[in-house]
Amino acid sequence: MIAPRAFGCSGSSSGSRYGLGLRRPHHEAFLAGDVPVDFVEVISENFMVDGGRPAHVLAGVRRHHDVLLHGVSMNLGCAGGLDRAYLARLKALADAIEPLWVSDHLAWTGIDGVNSHDLLPLPYTEEALAIVCRNVGQAQEALGRTLLVENPSTYIDFRASAMSEGEFLTALVARTGCALLLDVNNIHVSAHNHGRDPFAMLDAIPWSAVHQLHLAGPSEGSDGLLIDTHDTPVPGRVWALYAEVRRRAGPVAVMIERDDEIPPLADLLAELDHARTAEAQLAGDTARPSARPPR
Repeated sequence: MIAPRAFGCSGSSSGSRYGLGLRRPHHEAFLAGDVPVDFVEVISENFMVDGGRPAHVLAGVRRHHDVLLHGVSMNLGCAGGLDRAYLARLKALADAIEPLWVSDHLAWTGIDGVNSHDLLPLPYTEEALAIVCRNVGQAQEALGRTLLVENPSTYIDFRASAMSEGEFLTALVARTGCALLLDVNNIHVSAHNHGRDPFAMLDAIPWSAVHQLHLAGPSEGSDGLLIDTHDTPVPGRVWALYAEVRRRAGPVAVMIERDDEIPPLADLLAELDHARTAEAQLAGDTARPSARPPR
């Protein structure tokens, strides 16, 4: 099995790397190779095709940047197991571009061959844990690579849940050897929606397994819930949470994620520079004790 790569040189003295998601309005800039990022993340399913424009774009981007594959349809929570044809196509893509790593979500996305096109939540039970562990193991065996699993954004709690999200993720890592993609915005969204302290949620994260961070902005629904839409700039509360995450995490890949209302590339690069600055400030402030910002 191919483990996640060591970082080596990067834009930070700590070894962290900084990148953006590849979105259609910015294809030409990335193909030109003059975007100042350490890596590019792409949605796996958009490029699991034979030839055509998507394959041409990805091959061109790969000549200039390391690539991360981020999936939305692996269906890790599916009780019926994973789609072997899907895994075969994903493996072919990974073998062709040699990504830094492959990731997907702690969620279920369909049943009986029907894709919901949504990331649906799981109860945190031993039964669900066994299913996810089996599916992660199947994915890692099929891909020959360590899988990164992303924490969800949630809007409901299950009465059946017998453990916290952090306990579930810790057990998943211990049983499968997978790694984690920690979405800081998802922690903010879930904490807000359930009335929890987002900083307390960090206490249960197995930090040695965290290899990547996502930063994004949510939208607020009419009922006061935060919705994980990825269509707004990173808000102040997510930046405050990120500062604490940086204190706890080792060298990671940090990415600004925007999936709708795509702004000019310069705006996303400015947000990415803010993420770099936060780490640089932390490096120069290690002598001071950590303090949690107010909620």
